[in-house]
Amino acid sequence: MIEKALTSADVEFVTTLHGDEQVAFHVLLQPRGDQADRLLRAIDDVALGELDDAVREGETPEGREAQSVGERALEVSLAALRASGARAEGRLIENHPLEELKALVMEIAADEVIVLTDPHYVEEFFHRDWASRARHKVGVPVLKLFSHSKA
Repeated sequence: MIEKALTSADVEFVTTLHGDEQVAFHVLLQPRGDQADRLLRAIDDVALGELDDAVREGETPEGREAQSVGERALEVSLAALRASGARAEGRLIENHPLEELKALVMEIAADEVIVLTDPHYVEEFFHRDWASRARHKVGVPVLKLFSHSKA
């Protein structure tokens, strides 16, 4: 589960987690505008010392506008994973992300879930971030990783 396009460092990180073991990726991406409200994102930006980003939170695409950004981010991520030699497929999540994640885990008999995200301090503090919530829902280990850089 990702929230933005994977960087080359992210791709290298996730594709090398299991050494030489053959791994297939099933990527779920929810457009960022649908994941958290502006206030929580702005608080996270301030906590990270990224005041310019906090001021620009109102410019973050939401709803339908975020969907086209999400589609491009998903395409870029899948292409990067495939270019690294990994098998990869994916889709956007429109509603109920944890329900879709749980259904996918059951459908493909996943061994684990990787949630790759930027830090979200407010949600993490209250255990409302995707990884914390998924741990109680999907029935397989959930690995939370932080993105290496901004996309």
